[in-house]
Amino acid sequence: MNPITFLIEEDHYDGGYIAEAFITENEHIVTQGDNIEELKMMIKDALICHFENPLEIPSSVILKFVRQEVFAL
Repeated sequence: MNPITFLIEEDHYDGGYIAEAFITENEHIVTQGDNIEELKMMIKDALICHFENPLEIPSSVILKFVRQEVFAL
C-alpha cells in the first residue's frame, strides 16, 4: 500500500504531540504521544488497529510537522 501521511502538531494544552491522518473524507486516525518516539509507536499501533486486513496497512509513514503561530499586529 502507498505511504500514509500524518500531520503532527504540538499539544499546547497537555504537552506532547498529536498526530492525525485523513483516510477518506469521513474517516481519519488520531493518536498522541508524549514525545516523538512514543508518537511513532502510537501511530504504528493505531494503524494496526484501524486496518483489519494486515495487507492494507501502509508500508511507510510520512510525518508532516505543522506549526501554528499567532502574533498581534
